[in-house]
Amino acid sequence: MTPLIIDTDPGIDDAFAIALAAASPEVDLLAVTTVFGNVALSHTTANALRLLALCGRPDVPVAAGADRPLVHPTVHRASTVHGNDGLSGAADTLPAAAHDVDGRHAVELMADLLRQATEPVTIAPIGPLTNVALLLAVHPELKPKIGRIVAMGGGAKGGNTTAAAEFNVWSDPEAAHRVLAEEDVPTVLVPLDLTHRCAVDAAWLDRLAAGGAVAKGLSALTPSYRETYRRVLGVDGMVLHDAIALAEAISPGILRTTACPIEVDCSHGPGRGATIIDQRGYVESPRRLIDVAFEADTAELGEFVLSRILG
Repeated sequence: MTPLIIDTDPGIDDAFAIALAAASPEVDLLAVTTVFGNVALSHTTANALRLLALCGRPDVPVAAGADRPLVHPTVHRASTVHGNDGLSGAADTLPAAAHDVDGRHAVELMADLLRQATEPVTIAPIGPLTNVALLLAVHPELKPKIGRIVAMGGGAKGGNTTAAAEFNVWSDPEAAHRVLAEEDVPTVLVPLDLTHRCAVDAAWLDRLAAGGAVAKGLSALTPSYRETYRRVLGVDGMVLHDAIALAEAISPGILRTTACPIEVDCSHGPGRGATIIDQRGYVESPRRLIDVAFEADTAELGEFVLSRILG
């Protein structure tokens, strides 16, 4: 089994990602760490605890991390998409937390787990990259313990929060620049370009609603999220951004990647938070390359996620 840490800001698509990891025998889910993002840190942490209770995983520690970006405060939340509590106003329909928050800061819990690890650990940041940037800055000696970072974020063709920027990167561009452009840990980036093409349809959601307790619990979170995608993208379904990244963390190679250099726009103009993904395909690049997932068998991917959640 691959040791796995999820860093997250739940979030409805985060909920599916956590459930997918909790049900996958290929990974040993070491911890779930939380960050500000879709909603405030207090909500993302409470949501992570409730989701692990839904999945029957009180063995997985939860630690709270950054409650704001590295440098500049951000007031925007995704509550118009995820609801005021991050779970469409339905967080209270989930089981109560079955365990308490770990007393350590998320960065220190990750550091402790990396020190103890006997094999490379995959870290899957599916919210703003603040906690992971702090981990790499404060504990650079632990970088060899990280097998891969598999992050959801960015977009080659534009964003979803602004015309240029995707939400996770826009929430903390300086952190994203450090993780994606400056560090040397092997990294896979799963951008909007792919996740939007992996939207699940009404039939998929009907199968989810007919499933067991975990599936039904997740299904109860989806109606307003689904309506958002009907209104914004014109699809009768929804996009599981973060679960697509977790599929790659669990099953390496399920997404097809291209090695590209990346820059993150940290200016204060209309391009702030944009990911500039260089796809010119030069044989040699003076800049660091990361693996960007642009292609996948979308039907296979949807079935992979659903079959795990249904058990």
